[in-house]
Amino acid sequence: MISTHNARSLLAAGLVWRPASGDAFRIERPGFDDDVFTVSSMAIEPHEFDTGTILGFNGTTEWALDSLALENALWLPREDQLRELLGRRFRALERTADFRYQVVADLGEGPTHFVADDAADAYAAAVLAAMGTAASR
Repeated sequence: MISTHNARSLLAAGLVWRPASGDAFRIERPGFDDDVFTVSSMAIEPHEFDTGTILGFNGTTEWALDSLALENALWLPREDQLRELLGRRFRALERTADFRYQVVADLGEGPTHFVADDAADAYAAAVLAAMGTAASR
């Protein structure tokens, strides 16, 4: 799973989240540091309003939390979502000799390698670099 640091970096870089079933997220409030939630039509649904997106917690009577504004949630994109964001720039996901993960992407000047302990973090580094490349054009 992507690190909280990289998820926050993607958010700061301008990555927009449109919640969908299966998406993982954290609540950015004290007391929720170790909790990861999943959007599901049975438990947590996104509701669109003129004022923004609210995540509704259905059937969670043991909680005092009924809903959460999207700006208080931190999306934790999955590997497949990050790979999709890379699009045609993605070339390969490989294991390194020291059992780390390496994403190879072409950001316009040939292959660039992004290495991390977790595949999602290697993808996140590549997406962040691609976002920087796109922003500079």
